[in-house]
Amino acid sequence: MLRLLGIVLAVLSALVAAVLTWPSLFRVDQLFPVAQIVAFRSVLLVIMGAVALVALLLALARPLRLFALSIALIAAIALGANALTLVSRGLGTDSLPEKTADAIRVMTWNTAGSATSPESVAQIAVAMDADIVTLPETTIETGEAVALAMRDLGHRMWAHHAEFGEDGWDARSTTLLISPDLGDYAVIESSVEGTTNTSTVPSAVAMPVDGDGPTVVAAHAVAPRQQYMGRWRDDLSWLADQCGQGENVILAGDFNATIDHMGRLGVDGGTLGHCHDVASETGNGSVGTWPTKLPGLLGAPIDHVMSSEDWVPTGSIVLRSLDGSGSDHRPLIVQLEPAG
Repeated sequence: MLRLLGIVLAVLSALVAAVLTWPSLFRVDQLFPVAQIVAFRSVLLVIMGAVALVALLLALARPLRLFALSIALIAAIALGANALTLVSRGLGTDSLPEKTADAIRVMTWNTAGSATSPESVAQIAVAMDADIVTLPETTIETGEAVALAMRDLGHRMWAHHAEFGEDGWDARSTTLLISPDLGDYAVIESSVEGTTNTSTVPSAVAMPVDGDGPTVVAAHAVAPRQQYMGRWRDDLSWLADQCGQGENVILAGDFNATIDHMGRLGVDGGTLGHCHDVASETGNGSVGTWPTKLPGLLGAPIDHVMSSEDWVPTGSIVLRSLDGSGSDHRPLIVQLEPAG
């Protein structure tokens, strides 16, 4: 009877480990609570390592040896698979490549509203020589203050935004700054009016007025709390739709999702729609952007910059030196070169 129980527990353990390691394969990557757990793949790695160690210690007891060794083997396999995934996505780089004449830099930072000062945002954006800055949870008033501070530092930007209501909640607003060097941009009417947008917190879709240049989407999906899971899935699908085939698009913002949640939303090799995740292609895909209270390699990489095939990713960086700035998110900056 005990042997049968051990076999059942070992099989269940193997199933749980497989589901948490390859959630999209089992089509549970967007289901509660798996979605919340797999967001912290590096934490899972630590837990699996601890399970393997404890199981090996239990194997010293003869009655438990076979069962404990089975659990240790399962945990070790899952640990190895998760480690390979994290390494393949990138454990972090320290700098961006030199900016060429044709390159653009995109910065995204969920500022957590008034928790981050406009001066801090401006200083980082100027230091990074950003051409596009997306600021979820940032009002247009704060965005304009950032733009003015950047202008005073010799780096002009135009401020755009989308908001849902005027209830004073900063998360109801998303601000987008674009350099005049990229041309004139305007936020499309459906973003402003919310007729087609993310469900609960807004995204801003800005298109070039002259028809040249990329469509820029300042993205903000709702957090996957249990009561908002349906809206969260809808938001990710909506963001995927912004990256249609043949469209010149750059998405940047707080997706409240890692690429483990997007396994069924990529098309033709894309991460989300036809767009590719820049951080994971340039060595930073495993560096957590949230929350700042956790070390970078233990956090969840939920802030992204994604681009269509019109752009070639050449570098990225997650700034971990600003964890005391106020926001619970880290800034992500990437560099893109025009394809061809």
